[in-house]
Amino acid sequence: MRIVAQRVSHASVEVEGKVVGEVGHGLVLLVCAIKGDTKDDADYLAEKVAGLRVFSDAAGKFNLSILDTAGSALAISQFTLAADCKKGRRPSFDLAAPSEEARILFHQFVEGLRAKGVPVATGIFQATMSVRLTNEGPVTLLLDSRKGS
Repeated sequence: MRIVAQRVSHASVEVEGKVVGEVGHGLVLLVCAIKGDTKDDADYLAEKVAGLRVFSDAAGKFNLSILDTAGSALAISQFTLAADCKKGRRPSFDLAAPSEEARILFHQFVEGLRAKGVPVATGIFQATMSVRLTNEGPVTLLLDSRKGS
């Protein structure tokens, strides 16, 4: 699984003009399941995100996690993170997990985060979504369960 994590002061996601998920201080998580991913990948990334120290302490150092700061997460499924752009001009999405597998893995990841105490809002799986966020820092990180990041 791949995740782009962005530290935010506010974020929301809309579907058909209606806000379906919104958070204040916390993380926006763009989540992609890759062919061959399993529940272990989802669990690994839930653990990683919950403990990721990307929030500043009083000294301005990245020493605090989303749990330490009482933040929340906005998780959005995004199969385009599986894009392979090496050949030609049109991305290939052959690496993306099939839709139903991806849906299950996305929800396992979200439930894993919630089980660790992180409040999680979500977009709607496979919907066309508009995401608005204020990236704080900016801090943007790429996490990949297969690279042990």
